Amino acid sequence: MQPFTLPDFYVPYPARLNPHVERARIHTKAWAEAMGMLDPGLGVWDERQLDAMDYGLMCAYTHPDASPDELDLVTDWYVWVFFFDDHFLEVYKRSGDIAGAKAYLDRLPAFMPVHPTADGPPPSNPVERGLADLWARTVPAMSLDWRTRFAESTENLLDESLWELSNINAGRVANPLEYIEMRRRVGGAPWSANLVEHAAGAEIPARIAHSRPMLVLRDTFADAVHLRNDLFSYQREVEEEGELSNGVLVFEKFLGYDTQQAADAVNDLLTSRLHQFENTALTELPRLVEEQALLPHERRAVLAYVKGLQDWQSGGHEWHMRSSRYMNGASGERPASGSVLGGPTGLGTSSAYAGLIAGLTAPGGPRSHLHVPYRHVGPLPRPEFTMPFAVRLNPHLDTARRESWAWAERMGFHDPLPELSGARLWTAHRNEGFDFALCAAGIDPDASVHELTLAAEWLTWGTFGDDYFPACFNPTRDMAGAKVCVERLPAFMPLDLGATPPPVSPFERGLADLWARTAAPMTAGGRRAFRAAVEQMTDSWLWELANHIQNRVPDPVDYMEMRRKTFGSDLTRALARLAHGDQVPPEIYRTRTMLGIENATADYACLLNDVFSYQKEVEFEGELHNCVLVVQSFFSCDATRALGIVNDLMTSRMRQFQHLVDSELPVLFDDHCLDAAARRSLTGYMQELRDWMAAILLWHQTTRRYVGSELEHPPAVTRPLGGPTGLGTSAARLAALLRSA
Repeated sequence: MQPFTLPDFYVPYPARLNPHVERARIHTKAWAEAMGMLDPGLGVWDERQLDAMDYGLMCAYTHPDASPDELDLVTDWYVWVFFFDDHFLEVYKRSGDIAGAKAYLDRLPAFMPVHPTADGPPPSNPVERGLADLWARTVPAMSLDWRTRFAESTENLLDESLWELSNINAGRVANPLEYIEMRRRVGGAPWSANLVEHAAGAEIPARIAHSRPMLVLRDTFADAVHLRNDLFSYQREVEEEGELSNGVLVFEKFLGYDTQQAADAVNDLLTSRLHQFENTALTELPRLVEEQALLPHERRAVLAYVKGLQDWQSGGHEWHMRSSRYMNGASGERPASGSVLGGPTGLGTSSAYAGLIAGLTAPGGPRSHLHVPYRHVGPLPRPEFTMPFAVRLNPHLDTARRESWAWAERMGFHDPLPELSGARLWTAHRNEGFDFALCAAGIDPDASVHELTLAAEWLTWGTFGDDYFPACFNPTRDMAGAKVCVERLPAFMPLDLGATPPPVSPFERGLADLWARTAAPMTAGGRRAFRAAVEQMTDSWLWELANHIQNRVPDPVDYMEMRRKTFGSDLTRALARLAHGDQVPPEIYRTRTMLGIENATADYACLLNDVFSYQKEVEFEGELHNCVLVVQSFFSCDATRALGIVNDLMTSRMRQFQHLVDSELPVLFDDHCLDAAARRSLTGYMQELRDWMAAILLWHQTTRRYVGSELEHPPAVTRPLGGPTGLGTSAARLAALLRSA
């Protein structure tokens, strides 16, 4: 029996079948046999199993317009990747052989040379043999940029199998945020997106490949593919194979749901991600194309790529409905007719329309635009926060308070502002009540008085900008003016420390002053990294404004990933890494362990801020960007239930941080043969992150920024639609940077 009834899936585009499907079936079976994948001695596949899984049909559905030769090549790639998955399961997952798995995976990059080189090592098994053959047939037609991206996504797909294996050995089920992040690396859909470029003859121009719209299109595509697969593969993976990396299981454990409830919640998230894909394609992509002045052939490539991703979604769903590999009985849906010309016809057509209607009423669709701002919500009760770390306060706190308040006065933060019709954004009294120096004093208890004061001033500047930007641009939905504001900021951070233009606001004046005093001791590379981090933070404000223009409560995954930027988490990482100089190789920060540590700490702080600022933002500022509100919108629940989910997320991220630091960081040290200096540096970084989280909790518990009596008497300017508070909090760790520099 099936463990749950498959939900109504939102499939907005018709599945189409490539007419060369039979040729691909014949070709890929012969290829798999030539590579040794059907060797009975391996105990992985036989000819009957390969026929039943029907990867030729899968690729004919996911690439309906590919030429015969291209369809053969793509089908071989999918046979290879599924064989790798099943072979890895049989040989390493079932036995728990991490050492053997690591040695096996370490050999595979040699068969994917980005640059033409001499012959690599001779392949010793079907996975290596297949990879070498496919790489040689695939990369000659593509640019170096594409080869680099494809090699990276392939290595992620292979290497992160160890993450699944380590969780199985530890009996550990990931939290939802961790799962979404890691599933992209191990699940393979970003790799599939790279193949869409090849199959469609639609390589993305290098200058936009890493832009937000293109990354969101890739990631929403990947998340929807993976979550769909989790629903169809739950029975095989969880019940038969003992797999722990499945979204339905993650939701069961985290939310306390039964299997059917968890499956329905996963389908809601899948639907929300599809709506995010559509929103990005329709609202963000056109602006990117114009701003980058793409040439006609580049525009055609981008549109063909988007269409290719849509085809893959619909075709992948159709194949899941047919393949023997998955649970697809007892569903209200029926597979489409397979017509080359269009969508589902005949039997099952009504269920397809039912899925479309269900998708339109699910999270992420029209209902996300129906939020009524300024609703009375009242304060949230304070839950019991998980905080295992103590706070030490810097002895120079009082001095930093006085000097940072005086600095804000000199910069004009308390003055009437012409851009706000002569009103004041802040008063000296309110700024003193915010007490940013207290946060800085807990974040770096050992900083000198100069370092601590400068850190408090960065906090003041970041939060002033957080209030200033929406006050200026949200009421009139002035995207053009907002872009001009953001585009002016790099001029106040000259890499050569040269002259800056005259500032036209306290915000610009404060940035110019802080940059001159902060960047001087940095190296040229350090200045570039630091400025890029500031730009990422300020650029994210445009994303918030775009959502306000649409009156759109964000998709939960997109919200969390952008919240790290609006909160200043990227700036935090840049400052901390600069503080550790060249002791840690830069590639270490790109490892799964370090990314997990940094994202877990950032999310803990962001969610903490959302709990404290809920009434201020939702009731008094008409804000859309608060995780409690996002959870309410997604689950259609009240604030109390949403608060419980947010606090559980905070707790799970804290536990993940501790697990990674205690269990995986020592393994990272050994795997990368880090010397003593690098190990001391990273160990010190972990203590800084502990101090950072503990200090931010203390600051939220003591600041007057969120106190009800303060909210009832707002300053002269009340922003009708504001942004999330706490921006730049993480910049207080500037003190560590300055001391090391």
